[in-house]
Amino acid sequence: MKNLRYSVIIIFFSFITACNNYLDVVPDMIATIEDNAFSMRSQAEKFFFMCYSYLPNSGSYNDDPALLGGDEIWLATQYTDANNAKNLALGAQRSGSPLFDFWRGINGGRNLYRGISDCNIFLANIDRVPDITLEERNRWVAEVDVIKAWLHFYLIRMYGPIAIKDVNLSVQDDTEVTHVFRNTMDECVEYCVDKMDDVLSRNHLMITVQDQATELGRITKGVALTMKAKMLVTFASPLFNGNTDYAGLTDRRGIEIFNPNKTEEEKTALWVRAADACKEAIDFFDEIGQNELYRYTGTQFGNISEQTRLKLSIRGSLVERWNEDVIWADSRSWPQAYQLQAYPRDFNATQANSQTTNRNNFAVPLKIVDQFYTKNGVPMREDKTWDYISRFTPKIAGTDQLYYLQVGEATAGMFFDREPRLYASIGFDRGIWFGQGNTSETGQAPHARSGEYSGNQISHSWNVTGIWPKKILHWLTVCSGTTTVTYTRYPFPVFRLPDLYLMYAEALNEAYNTQEARNEAIRYIDLVRERAGLEGVTESWSAYSTDPSKYQRQNGLREIVRQEKLIEFVFEGHRFWDLRRWKMAMDEYNKPVTGWNLDASDPALYYRETWIYTRNFTPKDYFWPISDEEILRNKNTLQNYGW
Repeated sequence: MKNLRYSVIIIFFSFITACNNYLDVVPDMIATIEDNAFSMRSQAEKFFFMCYSYLPNSGSYNDDPALLGGDEIWLATQYTDANNAKNLALGAQRSGSPLFDFWRGINGGRNLYRGISDCNIFLANIDRVPDITLEERNRWVAEVDVIKAWLHFYLIRMYGPIAIKDVNLSVQDDTEVTHVFRNTMDECVEYCVDKMDDVLSRNHLMITVQDQATELGRITKGVALTMKAKMLVTFASPLFNGNTDYAGLTDRRGIEIFNPNKTEEEKTALWVRAADACKEAIDFFDEIGQNELYRYTGTQFGNISEQTRLKLSIRGSLVERWNEDVIWADSRSWPQAYQLQAYPRDFNATQANSQTTNRNNFAVPLKIVDQFYTKNGVPMREDKTWDYISRFTPKIAGTDQLYYLQVGEATAGMFFDREPRLYASIGFDRGIWFGQGNTSETGQAPHARSGEYSGNQISHSWNVTGIWPKKILHWLTVCSGTTTVTYTRYPFPVFRLPDLYLMYAEALNEAYNTQEARNEAIRYIDLVRERAGLEGVTESWSAYSTDPSKYQRQNGLREIVRQEKLIEFVFEGHRFWDLRRWKMAMDEYNKPVTGWNLDASDPALYYRETWIYTRNFTPKDYFWPISDEEILRNKNTLQNYGW
């Protein structure tokens, strides 16, 4: 988005919130700066877009810990371009100098408290601008209020309860005033939700983007409604809602900041609010006609098969610019390196060993492949018609696998008869890879065993599992020659419509333990499954699962909607936060990272599950440490558990 390029102005304004702690006390000289920044509309607009610039980058693996800091994509040890993310995934977080420190803005983190301070400055001074219309002023104020609430939410999601900063402190304030305490979890929840309700009640946000040439990426009413839903679903989740793991974490005032002592009724009430917020957002998108998920309808490849068209629909929901799925995308982030590192070494035997571009480093662990359903729409272990025991045994692909596997070639049994989202999202040995310079629907596939042209043959570029995150690559991105890459870039989605549907299903199931609520939840899950080429939940589990009544129980549907979320949003940064809020990270992250036996050329030996790494994720890792420097600087800042 052209206007958001004003974000470079942050370099000029960065000194305006210099401070004696990272909650940014405002210096005396601010009055002079405000006189200049708000003396006319053009200057105020620069400050307005500077507020946008503090939003954390999505789609940038050096800025977003959720992309590579979990377990969806694993990095080779020699790959150094994402050391913060790699070290986070390896369990190397520390309080001395935290990785992705968004509290202070170092080690890959953006200074979100400084961003909140600048939002406060903007809101306190925008009325001084003489040449701005009331309509534009109201719209800018609404957008900055939303940014301010979202920055608070981002910090809460990372650190747990934080110090709310609704107004800036001054250097004239007493030292004790500037040494603020962290607010309680309940106070943080109410602050964020009340702020969003206040903005929405004013009704000053755009309904839809008015000028796509300059305003794509701006906050609309639909974005704000989705943000509110995301906040409440997060806050209602086990990590934040009456989490007794942090009982006793008490500050100098004697206050337990996590509010662990909640009744089941109180916890359920927050899920009710979350369900209501999701439904309000869904109703809004119904009203404006944005209620159909993206389907690939292009004609550029001629008369392609329905199987290929379905795979492009699934991939396109992420990589097609501003498609029907997209509620909000990061218009500053157009993934380039994120695509390059998902690209296999080669698709062409004639160019083996000639592709010297530093790519091929993003590897997908086998446990991520396991989470996809079978073609019958149920988990591998549950499908009574699917041979789970023989999943690693090589099989020869027949014509029934024509658009998914290379016919006549051997690959692991786990790649046969799986759901379309696996074939759209995962690149693997002998798996059809449509696009990337080749429009054959049945011919192109990585050949990745030892000595083959897609294998690891260049020492500085290494895929440690033999499996690639194909979904993040646009099908028109092409690597040609030895180093040349022609990218088809896309703004990385922050919210897609399926997220709203699955959040609503999750919240309904948690808020109302009734069959009626579960039926309504299933209706929205099925909207996502339909685009993925699957039958509905009821049909699939009734016909194929070893637990045919699973969807009729609250805990069973909980498991179903969580797995649906992990599949639909694979490689989009959702798993990182979802495993945390569900309190499943200790179970999932401590499972070994495994891949194929890359030294083997014989299929019978290559398709052996091979250990790569075992992480040690402990209860303290659910939340970021506050830096030791900040703890020393402000005696009232309570450190998180275990750090």
